[in-house]
Amino acid sequence: MDDQKNPNDKPVADAQRAHWQATYTQHPQMYGTEPSEPARHAAEVFRAAGASTVLELGAGHGRDALFFARKGFTVHATDFSATALEQLTATARESGLADRITTTLHDVRDPLPVPDASVDAVFAHMLLCMALSTKEIRAAMDEIARVLRPGGLLVYTVRHTGDAHYGKGIDHGDGIYEHGGFAVHFFDEDLLKSLAQGWKRHRVDAFEEGELPRRLWRITQAKR
Repeated sequence: MDDQKNPNDKPVADAQRAHWQATYTQHPQMYGTEPSEPARHAAEVFRAAGASTVLELGAGHGRDALFFARKGFTVHATDFSATALEQLTATARESGLADRITTTLHDVRDPLPVPDASVDAVFAHMLLCMALSTKEIRAAMDEIARVLRPGGLLVYTVRHTGDAHYGKGIDHGDGIYEHGGFAVHFFDEDLLKSLAQGWKRHRVDAFEEGELPRRLWRITQAKR
């Protein structure tokens, strides 16, 4: 179903939005306060490239956005859960980082809420492998390219077809499977390669995260 939008996309998307909102309400700070390993990697490559502004997509309650701010970056954090962003904002105030972080309630299916060529770097940890159709993923990548300055960096992570949950649970089509209430679009190598077209491909690293463990790719690439 590559590039064909599943007719059930909107119901799935709406259900996922409600599920994440409820999850953040019931489990505040659900991912803890320590930054993810992809964020640590991103901070290093962003700093080495001279970046100062970071747009984080799917920031959740902000463990990585707060880490970027502590490292001296100016961060614009987006998420489609108002509850998660409220938690992020409260922690930023308590940590004395409010002047470095702004937040916007945003669904990645919509155009990004920032001007063309206005940010140095974009970070998205497992955001692009949520319940997004292939068509929506491609549109999101186009938007990321639009807002990055020439030479700007993108670091993103996705679960792939080698993951234990691939092919399990509810099959929504287009590579999307729902397990335990969370719908995931599992990437294969062809999709990964196609999304790199038009970009300067830096590197792809395989890694694992969590107790399952989840199996992911971490992609670092630059806008031409």
